[in-house]
Amino acid sequence: MSLLIFITGAIFGSFFYVVGTRLPNNESLIKPRSHCTNCKHALKFYELIPILSYLVLRGRCHKCKQKISLKYLIYEIFTGTLFLISYLKFNISYEFFISLIISSLVVLIFITDFQYMIILDSPLIVAFVLVFILKWTYFDLDEALFSLVGGILAFITMLLIRQIGNIVFKKESLGGGDIKFFFLPGMILGYKFAIISLVLSTFIALPYAVAMMFLNKDSELPFGPFLVSSLFLVFYFGEKFQYLNYFI
Repeated sequence: MSLLIFITGAIFGSFFYVVGTRLPNNESLIKPRSHCTNCKHALKFYELIPILSYLVLRGRCHKCKQKISLKYLIYEIFTGTLFLISYLKFNISYEFFISLIISSLVVLIFITDFQYMIILDSPLIVAFVLVFILKWTYFDLDEALFSLVGGILAFITMLLIRQIGNIVFKKESLGGGDIKFFFLPGMILGYKFAIISLVLSTFIALPYAVAMMFLNKDSELPFGPFLVSSLFLVFYFGEKFQYLNYFI
């Protein structure tokens, strides 16, 4: 079962990389077919097997021998690993499926926000709907509806933070994608733990922000990867953050 979960995650990782690189460029997910970016060679099914194809082809196109981006392999392994540790931690349960949703967003947001400084709306909408359905299925409709309250409060909080930041820094302090994304921690964790994840995200982002400040003073900070990483950590290690609940 562990191997099956990892392979499934690797397959999704390959798909997420396509989504994360095509949608920000307004490209179709269906056409053109997966192909070599250099010679446009349409990839055969045996060239699309996650991880294995990259290793067998030694990271090069079968036709023109151009190097294939290592990112394909990295994201396939990364997604498979996230899916696997979700299974090892939660087994097949409500928490497992929620963890898969968060893991998927970790990968997608890492791709789109680091490369294009954008968080796509469509994966967020899918995540909102799936979380609502899971809460309704595993608990009841009242629980699902109440989770929307936590999401709305979290969204409003981020909106206020952006307004204050815009005034203080006299420029755009938070992207719209970050604000919309924060609806999800409110739904999954509840408002109090969503705030804990927000505080944690600032600590996670600090080393990166300092490094970027020294390397390139004009660079913007993609905050989405740190927000989704902190959501994963708070959800995965929820019991470790219980004591902080008393301070909020």
